[in-house]
Amino acid sequence: MLRVVSWNVNGIRSPLQGLVKEEPSNCTSGDMGRILDKLDGDIVCLQETKVTSVATFCKDSATPVAAEEGLSGLLATQNGYIGCYGNMDEFSREELRALDSEGRALLTQHKIRTEEGKEKTLTLINVYCPHVDPGKPERLAFKMRFYRLLQIRAEALLAAGSHVIILGDLNTAHRPIDHWDAVNVECFEEDPGRKWMDGLLSDLECQDGFHIGPFIDTYRCFQPKQERAFTCWSTVTGARHLNYGSRLDYVLGDKNLVIDTFQASFLLPEVMGSDHCPVGAVLSVSSVPAKQCPPLCTRFLPEFAGTQLKILQFLVRLEQDSVYKQSALQLGNQIQVQKHQSKACVRSTRPRPSQVRSSRGQKNLKSYFQPSSNCPQAFPNLELPNLDGFVTPKTPEEVMAKVVVQTKASDSEAKDEKEVQTSFWKSVLGGPLPVPLCGGHKEPCVMRTVKKPGPNLGRHFYICARPQGPPTDPSSRCNFFLWSRPS
Repeated sequence: MLRVVSWNVNGIRSPLQGLVKEEPSNCTSGDMGRILDKLDGDIVCLQETKVTSVATFCKDSATPVAAEEGLSGLLATQNGYIGCYGNMDEFSREELRALDSEGRALLTQHKIRTEEGKEKTLTLINVYCPHVDPGKPERLAFKMRFYRLLQIRAEALLAAGSHVIILGDLNTAHRPIDHWDAVNVECFEEDPGRKWMDGLLSDLECQDGFHIGPFIDTYRCFQPKQERAFTCWSTVTGARHLNYGSRLDYVLGDKNLVIDTFQASFLLPEVMGSDHCPVGAVLSVSSVPAKQCPPLCTRFLPEFAGTQLKILQFLVRLEQDSVYKQSALQLGNQIQVQKHQSKACVRSTRPRPSQVRSSRGQKNLKSYFQPSSNCPQAFPNLELPNLDGFVTPKTPEEVMAKVVVQTKASDSEAKDEKEVQTSFWKSVLGGPLPVPLCGGHKEPCVMRTVKKPGPNLGRHFYICARPQGPPTDPSSRCNFFLWSRPS
């Protein structure tokens, strides 16, 4: 038996939180091994690793005979590539480079042996198809061109005699049964991605002659009527709690391979750690491992070659070692001398604490214009202004009356200021307004922030705190919405 598994992990460290809960982890090789063990696949294909977009892990028993990055062949610069590219004349070289520049496809080719003992070739295409951002309509054209390139390459491999499996995140829910809210999606079946899948796939139960593509959606082959069989859920809305998602992840096999060898096709929604769940299939074939890995294998990359095993190998003994040590010591001494000189200059320009304390006794305005005792000749020609005219003598009665008026005014101002401060601190320390209750359940809401570009970007609002679910489910989120007060 050959078991293949595909999973969009949404970052290589994300599954560690879902599968490896026993202890904190920084994504060590041991942790990755445990993840692969729990997925229990002979071949495990990962997408959106955030390190490289796709990665394929193979057991030694399923060592590929060839491997290649990209669909166009422009990245096949090493020996051991797969070939069979088909007619790509409709693409310019620049467009092919752009389609392969995001690391969205990785191909591995394997030898398999059927139950009858026949050896055949199987090519796995691990893909992470583009997502269309509503704010970037140009990405729809990019996505459709990527689909077109994928289909050309897959059909070329079939024409060359290889069986083909396309597996990964195709980023399209094919049919209404694959989407939680298809009835409210305008022109659902007219979506370009869904039409492309109509042409790629064949429906074994369909007799209308329209769905006669070269590939089969293996899950629907085994579970044609299974509802709510989703593989992706919104983490923002908590939709996974009520299984309110869509099926974006597939294992597609060519018709002959599926009919002759596929035993099962499955989803693993219980596996946590990503906004997607793993999908996979079981084939009644055995793998025939290659004698050596293809050059694209990571074990041949310098960082994995194992040639630098000790820290001493990073250190090189220099000739004239004593000369370098002496120069270093001399340089260090010069630096220390410069530091002491700099500190001395800084200290000489700062007033001493005794000088600062003595200056507090200078109550005469003229004393601020007296030359400093430290530099009596600094300004020898400076003439001090006559400040006597600025001071008008006052009688004791005038002084007392002024003091009384100033005191009353000061008391009034102090009282007003105190009231202002009290009001201010009450508004600050009073905290935010009470959290509103949603209209449907009368429960405290949750605050969200608008992240979509536009006039409301950054504004806060309140919605029902329950997870998103079908509108007919009373336990799901209600339609309550309220803007928060302005900050």
